[in-house]
Amino acid sequence: MSVTIEVATAPSPALLEGLNRLLPQLSTTAPPLTSADLAALLASPGATVFVAWLDGRVVGTLTLVEYAIPTGRRAWIEDVVVDASARQRGVAADLTRAAVDRAAAQGHRQVELTSRPARVAANALYVKLGFQPRETNVYRISLDG
Repeated sequence: MSVTIEVATAPSPALLEGLNRLLPQLSTTAPPLTSADLAALLASPGATVFVAWLDGRVVGTLTLVEYAIPTGRRAWIEDVVVDASARQRGVAADLTRAAVDRAAAQGHRQVELTSRPARVAANALYVKLGFQPRETNVYRISLDG
């Protein structure tokens, strides 16, 4: 079977289970999503959740975040993850292309993302898809105490 990429528009048990199966592969600290979390995410006007389905199971996801700031509108790809069982099948590329196509259709001139250097395959994919590394620093401050 082939992978299908969709924009998630409504919560479902299969979507919730699938995202919660993927989250630990993305982050060891992210808590599982609740039904309310998923509903709020899908209702957020600035977030579009793309989901890759294979044989009725969620095998990948990414979120396209769109927002306005004084210097213009921005589009940013976040939380890209493909299930270990579905890697090397083009799922991440299909998800990324879908997000870029959506951003272009919304009138964005560019899409940005970040990826840790240790994610060698992901970084190679992004370059292959036309993303160019930027010379920048990314900073974080922890607010959880």
